[in-house]
Amino acid sequence: MQAPHFAHWPRQFPRSLTVPATSLWANAEIAAARFPRKAATLFYGAPLTYSAFAGQALALAGFLQRDCGVGRGDRVLLQMQNSPQFMLAYYAILRADAVVVPVSPMNVTDELEHNFGDSGARVAIVGGELAERLRPLLGRLVDRVVVATYSDYLGSDSSLPVPDLVRAPRVIDADARMVPWHEVLDADRTPAPHVSGPDDLAAILYTSGTTGRPKGCMHPHRTLMCTAVGGALWEGMTQDAVVLGTAPLFHVTGMQHSMNAALYVGATVALLPRWDPATAGAMIERFHCTHWANVPTMVVDLLGHPATADRDLSSLRNIFGGGASMPEAVAAQLQARCGIEYMEAYGMTETISQTHMNPPQQLRKQCLGIPTFDTASLVVDPETLRPLDPGEIGEIVSSGPQLMTGYWNNAQATSETFVDIDGRRFLRTGDLGRMDADGFFYIADRLKRMINAAGYKVWPAELEAALHGHPGILEAAIVSSPDARRGETVKAFVVRRDPAAGTPTAEQLTAWCREHMAAYKVPRQIEFVESLPRSGTGKIQWRALQEREWANAAGR
Repeated sequence: MQAPHFAHWPRQFPRSLTVPATSLWANAEIAAARFPRKAATLFYGAPLTYSAFAGQALALAGFLQRDCGVGRGDRVLLQMQNSPQFMLAYYAILRADAVVVPVSPMNVTDELEHNFGDSGARVAIVGGELAERLRPLLGRLVDRVVVATYSDYLGSDSSLPVPDLVRAPRVIDADARMVPWHEVLDADRTPAPHVSGPDDLAAILYTSGTTGRPKGCMHPHRTLMCTAVGGALWEGMTQDAVVLGTAPLFHVTGMQHSMNAALYVGATVALLPRWDPATAGAMIERFHCTHWANVPTMVVDLLGHPATADRDLSSLRNIFGGGASMPEAVAAQLQARCGIEYMEAYGMTETISQTHMNPPQQLRKQCLGIPTFDTASLVVDPETLRPLDPGEIGEIVSSGPQLMTGYWNNAQATSETFVDIDGRRFLRTGDLGRMDADGFFYIADRLKRMINAAGYKVWPAELEAALHGHPGILEAAIVSSPDARRGETVKAFVVRRDPAAGTPTAEQLTAWCREHMAAYKVPRQIEFVESLPRSGTGKIQWRALQEREWANAAGR
């Protein structure tokens, strides 16, 4: 029986997609051969051509192999803001037949220790402002660090405001294990022949979960190619596209739709290291940006910023995103300003971005869309895995060529995440949703305990484990709290070890959290309580706190 969504399948697209049977590096190499003088990146107006991009990536790959001892299948950690160097490092690691481990530039030393220890990476490529976070790990977990200076890729003049983070000059470290980026390029090492193919491991992306310890999603070149090629086609991206790169490149949305899809077609990526709506608006107008992958809060910020009120945003042709629903009022404003509708989609780190996208000719609001190329999705009973009828709420499960091969060094988590239904391997998303009679999918709730703050996934168990490391805290429970801009935000209920002392204060605890966890994980709200509610078996009833928090907000 044909799936109902095929009645709404875009007529211009094939139902099955043939992707190149190569490594992802081949895309950059081919683009350099086809468009050598074309800008691969724009960094505050300064172009880096495809020819220069390929040449510098080769030199970096050669250095990784010949000076850092990186071999086939070795992991290399990448921590950097959106920049030409991020893209160069990403592709250089792949060209060296190694595995890229991209992590958030917000990750602090405690989190990086797990990233290195779990992945086994001994070499890192980082932005200059992040190098100090790795220093405590040198010699113990890390052997060599290549340190990039963003200002190396600025032009002589820019009409765009350049933040201090990007303007910062080179700093030469006395520690020889910290190697400046420019010295790596000056060395001009030639890498060994490239041997990686579509089934070789290309990336390990860390995602947290109910256990509190981030797990590494293993993606070979094939899965990365799948959603990059599929995304480019679905979004109408060609070699003449100019992609606004504001979504973080370490995350699947930016990685696949701002970077990998763009290099596949030979487009230009206009990069913004940190989100700034005023600068983003200026970049759209100046560079005539056509495609923009984001989270809906970025659109809210852009359209609501006074500096963009008179900007010409008419060059935009496709605005794509997920992670949170697009508010109807903002979608209407986007239509009025740009003449286009927001394309909502759905995916996970485990699926290297999209499993569902809204058809270009039928963009529904607050809707995940329909299963994409070669993808099958069902709504099942979470307990029995019995497929449910349209309209019934259950867990969304997906099967397709974009699914990860498993979690790195975690066979148990892998076996718990995949299920067999009628002889086909499906991934359990942990999201509760429904499918309508047309085959469009909608989110209803989350089966897993997770907070979605403006597209950033925060796992309470991970934060609770970190908070228990504070000497003044006896117990803690993390829940979500309504937030007008982010949709929901992080709240901590905390029991002090010595309540009479009154410490830590909320300010002290917030400062401590900023030292021990990424900024987006830091609780925005802290409430000190005498005790936490418990079940008859002694388990903390976090759900009771969660329900009370949202009920109180509704009554305010």
